[in-house]
Amino acid sequence: MNSSLYRATVMHNRLQPKKHRFHYNVFMFYIDLDEVEMLKKKLFLFSKNKFNFFSLRDNEHLQLPIENPDKTKSIKEQISRYLSENGIEIGEGRIMLLTNLNVLGYNFNPVSFYYCFNENNEPLCVVAEVGNTFGEMKPFLMSEKDLSEGNYHLNTIKHFYVSPFIDHDTNFDFNLAIPEEKLNIRIDDYKDGERFFISTLTGEKKPLNNAN
Repeated sequence: MNSSLYRATVMHNRLQPKKHRFHYNVFMFYIDLDEVEMLKKKLFLFSKNKFNFFSLRDNEHLQLPIENPDKTKSIKEQISRYLSENGIEIGEGRIMLLTNLNVLGYNFNPVSFYYCFNENNEPLCVVAEVGNTFGEMKPFLMSEKDLSEGNYHLNTIKHFYVSPFIDHDTNFDFNLAIPEEKLNIRIDDYKDGERFFISTLTGEKKPLNNAN
């Protein structure tokens, strides 16, 4: 089984105008989208599109087309469409979704990550799916040109309200390591070339089973 769990810590550190730092613990699911049906049968606390302790819901992820979403499509179908529109064909490869699942009907999932691999299990790309308090989602694509030594890096303008406390005309600076035994993700915010906000997601891999 490719799917796993990460016991992780989220850290937010605002550097200006007033310094403020906090952290909290979280479980992040790293799900092979080809294993969802198997996970439904294996894990009694996991469901898809149904109420359970943990639920993976298609409508809580990227919906395309943006103007008139096709709500009949699965998460894998939607992200595959997005990749295809950007010149990337997943083919016989796999898509691993790193996400915070819906818990008892409640969803708090500010960002998810789709790590994509080709049929030889080589990194192909990653998509950061960023949500905001208005229920909007925006994907940020990092391709092979953004990959170096197992780490994706992209600095890009946001053009998107993520938080009412941060302007939309700022830059995201993504640093995303490919999840293995350790999880190491960092997203910084820059304005006028100066970093003012740091967020990290770090953790350790655990097996995904009924005991955990």
